[in-house]
Amino acid sequence: MKIVEVKNLKKYYKDVKAVDGISFDIEEGSIFALLGPNGAGKTTTVEILEGLRKRDSGEVKLFGKVVDDIPKEMKKRIGVQLQKSAFFSYLTVRETLSLFRELYGRGYKVREILEIVHLVDKEKSLVKNLSGGQLQRLALGVALINDPDLIFLDEPTTGLDPQARRMVWGIIKDLRDKGKTIFLTTHYMEEAEYLADVVCIIDHGKIVEMGKPEEIIRRSGLKTVIEMETIGDFVVEGAEKLDDNRYRLIVSDPERILPEILKSGKVSNVMIRKPNLEDVFLKLTGHSLRD
Repeated sequence: MKIVEVKNLKKYYKDVKAVDGISFDIEEGSIFALLGPNGAGKTTTVEILEGLRKRDSGEVKLFGKVVDDIPKEMKKRIGVQLQKSAFFSYLTVRETLSLFRELYGRGYKVREILEIVHLVDKEKSLVKNLSGGQLQRLALGVALINDPDLIFLDEPTTGLDPQARRMVWGIIKDLRDKGKTIFLTTHYMEEAEYLADVVCIIDHGKIVEMGKPEEIIRRSGLKTVIEMETIGDFVVEGAEKLDDNRYRLIVSDPERILPEILKSGKVSNVMIRKPNLEDVFLKLTGHSLRD
């Protein structure tokens, strides 16, 4: 069953085509990742689907029904985790979850949510005393408290350390395995490649690629990625600068290119690998992931 169906969706702001005729479907029980550089149209698209912004034209179906203003009963089936959430500082974790549970009048028991998001040991802690990772998990718990069928997660792991990020990934996969449908936006390509069943990349309001992560990588035609550090002011022709002195070069004939690079004597810590979703993203959009 298709939980979300979008057809020729458009939203313009004067001369800016924020969303310019995009179409996609999301199957029940899947993770769909919407990717794109800043200004690509991600936020506008998500806000239209969440009922926070009006579309100019096109059609949106949720749970098989065409929607404009999302009815109250349908909202009960939707959960939203915003990129930044503000809670009452002097409520405890349990009190915060109980408050939102009462607003919906349905959903999980608070104890169940505490277990799902691994906050049982923090249930009596004040919100103001939580770490960044714990706050993110609380925000996820609030998004899940009504037991939604469709969950929007807007960059759910931004700012988290690797261990906390992996914990959230596990929670998201468990939700998918329970039949939940996840709409994910993220700037972390590793996250999208690991979690998503379908990835949709947009730029300048248009879809530039969509499909399973492995299919997108295969269709890109990219063969080999060479990453290296340079010495002094040496520059590798055609390479993209990653940070201070580290570069990435995407080639189809490493056997010819690599000896020439090494012969210079101006590179170190050379790594050769297969292309990943981030490489494809850069090829398609020409943007750094965190622009």
